[in-house]
Amino acid sequence: MSKSLKVRVSRTKPESMTKQITNQLIGLIQAGTLAAGDLLPSERMLADSLGVARNVVRRSYEYLSSGGQIEGRGRQGRRVTSGSSKGRKGAAATGQKSSTAKRKASSGSAKGKSRSGSKAR
Repeated sequence: MSKSLKVRVSRTKPESMTKQITNQLIGLIQAGTLAAGDLLPSERMLADSLGVARNVVRRSYEYLSSGGQIEGRGRQGRRVTSGSSKGRKGAAATGQKSSTAKRKASSGSAKGKSRSGSKAR
């Protein structure tokens, strides 16, 4: 089973609940409280224990997954990855897009500009 996590959410803080959860989980991973291979609680279980909507926890897990701190294993749940406790801060920690996502977004907008400018009348 998964460990009982010491994660708290404050609705009065200016930062989003998703970011609060993400930052606290990153801190637990970097401190070694959550070690490689440790199973994280399900989205529903963590959301219920924090009193937040399930999609808040889902987004936090997605940030951590995109940053390489955790990985999903289907019905086996999500686990901390082996390379995640080396003190690195990825895109997940800051809530920023990866450089690949930024390139895709900028190339998509460039394509949109060229299409609109080349309409024949």
